[in-house]
Amino acid sequence: MSTQPVSYKQLIELGYQRLFDSSDTPRIDAEYLLQHVTGQSMAWLIAWSDSFASTNHVAAFLALLAQREQGTPIAYLIGERDFWTLTLTVNRHVLIPRPDTEALVECALNKLPTDQPLRLLDLGTGSGAIALALAKERPLASVFAVDSQADALAVANHNAERNAITNATFLQSDWFEQIEGRFDLIASNPPYVAPGDPHLSQGDLRFEPDSALSAANNGLADLESIIQSAPDYLHPNGWLVVEHGFDQAEAVRDLFTLNHFREIHLHSDLNELPRCTAGRRS
Repeated sequence: MSTQPVSYKQLIELGYQRLFDSSDTPRIDAEYLLQHVTGQSMAWLIAWSDSFASTNHVAAFLALLAQREQGTPIAYLIGERDFWTLTLTVNRHVLIPRPDTEALVECALNKLPTDQPLRLLDLGTGSGAIALALAKERPLASVFAVDSQADALAVANHNAERNAITNATFLQSDWFEQIEGRFDLIASNPPYVAPGDPHLSQGDLRFEPDSALSAANNGLADLESIIQSAPDYLHPNGWLVVEHGFDQAEAVRDLFTLNHFREIHLHSDLNELPRCTAGRRS
């Protein structure tokens, strides 16, 4: 790029042009990257759009732009993602929280009274998104969250501190392995993509940890394990809420039925696709 002074407006336009063929949201991506580099809001960048960017800002923006052109997710480039009412730190050790998973949070909250000291469990917490959203909305609850990966737990603990949430505890465990006691609700967004699914080689999924995405048995292995084990860790009438693929709803319902859950029902995501199944322990 020319060594001539470059305005913020010109940088956004350059980003838009370079990302046009590789991103579904090229202008938004360019704006996010420039906000991150400058530490300024979009309103500030618009107000000062004709001002010249510093050489350091230009260099940093171009470096991130090159990574985005290769497909690196915006969330990993800027190091954070909004989820529910939280801003969460994310890196390559954790799955990027998605709006569809807010359907699971909503489904769980609908089953949790606000005035009781409940015990909640989040399996495969990753960045802590689900656990921290539940902990924030139910401050009287004690929320426990597990992940098998120490690097992921470091991110989750950081996010609890970042969001000043003190009623969430993070533990290293392979699903229920290190868990004791019973819970009023268990939530999980486990790996549920089938190995070899073409989506794993597309978009953001190419850069996210495969261990958080795919599972054997056409993506159902971890779901089956969780659904089978959950009754041993739920209070009577306790709830299990799991996220799954829209095309797995029938198979997941069958697993709930096979394991004697009742009041089984689906909860749809923002696209009105079946995204979560909930059931109550008998």
